[in-house]
Amino acid sequence: VQLQASGGGLVQPGESLRLSCAASGGALSSYIVAWFRQVPGKEREPVSVISTSGGTTYYKDSLKDRFTISRDNAKNTVSLQMNSLKPEDTANYYCAAGRRPLLPGWTLSRYYNYWGQGTEVTVSS
Repeated sequence: VQLQASGGGLVQPGESLRLSCAASGGALSSYIVAWFRQVPGKEREPVSVISTSGGTTYYKDSLKDRFTISRDNAKNTVSLQMNSLKPEDTANYYCAAGRRPLLPGWTLSRYYNYWGQGTEVTVSS
């Protein structure tokens, strides 16, 4: 399956963005899907993950009040709604898909078989 992340851009602090991860070449419904983010020179960090059905989600603790992950299996997409954005949210955001259970390893990059190319989010005034 191929993943395409989109929706990034330049926004001011406090604004919102909605990222999308679109899949082709396979049914995304068979995969858990996560979002990671990475600032150049730093380690990639997990943001959120969603189960195959969409019924279970996990978030990085510091983000769960502002970010919401969702999926539309009919459209083969997963979205990440990001509200009240802060400068420290600036990063490249990647979606990833895997066939493992959410726990215990959803935060680990090696848990995922497929990765999108990343979409850049810049939060700056």
